[in-house]
Amino acid sequence: MNNIIILGAAESGLGSALLAKRNKYDVFVSDSSEISDQVKNKLVESGIDFEQNSHQKAKTLKPDFIVKSPGISDANDIVKFFTSTSVKIISEIEFASLHCNSKIIGVTGSNGKTTTTTLAYKLISEGGYNCTISGNIGNSFSSVCENDTDFSIVEVSSFQLDGIESFKPHIAILTAITPDHLDRHKNFEAYVESKFKIIKNQSEKDYLIYDSDCEIIDSYIKSNKIKSKLLPFSIKKKVDQGAYFFNNKINIITEKNKINMPTENFLVKGNHNIKNAMAAATVANLLKIRKETIRKSLEHFQGVEHRLENVLTINKVKYINDSKATNVNATYYALESMEAPTVWIVGGVDKGNDYSDLKKVVGKRVKAIICLGLNNMKIMDQFENMVEYIIDTKSMDEAVSAAYKISSTGDCVLLSPACASFDLFDDFEDRGRQFKAAVRKL
Repeated sequence: MNNIIILGAAESGLGSALLAKRNKYDVFVSDSSEISDQVKNKLVESGIDFEQNSHQKAKTLKPDFIVKSPGISDANDIVKFFTSTSVKIISEIEFASLHCNSKIIGVTGSNGKTTTTTLAYKLISEGGYNCTISGNIGNSFSSVCENDTDFSIVEVSSFQLDGIESFKPHIAILTAITPDHLDRHKNFEAYVESKFKIIKNQSEKDYLIYDSDCEIIDSYIKSNKIKSKLLPFSIKKKVDQGAYFFNNKINIITEKNKINMPTENFLVKGNHNIKNAMAAATVANLLKIRKETIRKSLEHFQGVEHRLENVLTINKVKYINDSKATNVNATYYALESMEAPTVWIVGGVDKGNDYSDLKKVVGKRVKAIICLGLNNMKIMDQFENMVEYIIDTKSMDEAVSAAYKISSTGDCVLLSPACASFDLFDDFEDRGRQFKAAVRKL
């Protein structure tokens, strides 16, 4: 019997612990923080030993390997401790993949991966296949990997990919790569390498669907030997295999299957959503899903929660929740898609952001800025001379109240923070839900 330690007891930690127990591993869970009562109850019910608020007991054990939750940095003391003892440390998606019998569709990138993952799941399930959706979105991969399905659609982060050895998606999707998580990665090059680990184990029988408009991705592919079949998507140029956007239609070519469809009836707007649609539709075309099914699925797709989500219109002012925009590039897309003068709520935990990239779009779209975070000086210094109002706030109610007072008929109020949420909120979902609750109280 293998002895393993699970580091972290949140969604992925619990999922991998229960998976390990089902597969007869001797498992111990260790978390440096308080474990929630709900998780503790599940661990006790399953007969899984654990510790909380400490890693002391874990350090006395001799595991065969360790499964690390993605939220734990490699710079963490407990990771350094086990690294020094030469114990193998893998990620939760690696562990789950060892127990997965279905074909894996893996989605990664800096922006667009959640929407693309959700849309791929919609297209594939509505195309008649049995599939699950998991990973960096909702359920952990470990909690669904043993399901009897045709496909496992998994959204994966760079942190999860850093701990893989044999994880191998049959179809990998790589959305645009832009600077993000530079607080956790040594440098941007290391971050790019992490993302490309998604194709590390692919063969010539597998596929890489990728954003060929992204210079970072294009350059990497041109300078490295890629085994998988390449299927680029682009809104700027035609491609022979893959997908491209031309004359308000998306055109998809995979081997001899060719389809095209107009985009004017899509409910979600913007070039970034055209790209998400092309990536997901390329998967559907590979799986020979009917054109009519793909078209209907794309036209009925309403987007995902916390991503340019329409909340309410109050006094002819539209309130939009884009809490999932945790980096500058995601916020750029959001601001670019605004068609009305915008009151922009921004701020949180800065991950090494360069806000200068936003100046051009802020100049065109933004009438007022409301900073929401414990330390807003960097944002205020960057934009204070560009807008009439720039306001410093420390709570969601305060930020939404300020936005209500300075917005006028025809404006948009956009929460698109460009930052992580952990200074004032549990996570981006908590931030988005607090925004929606504050708007509904107006």
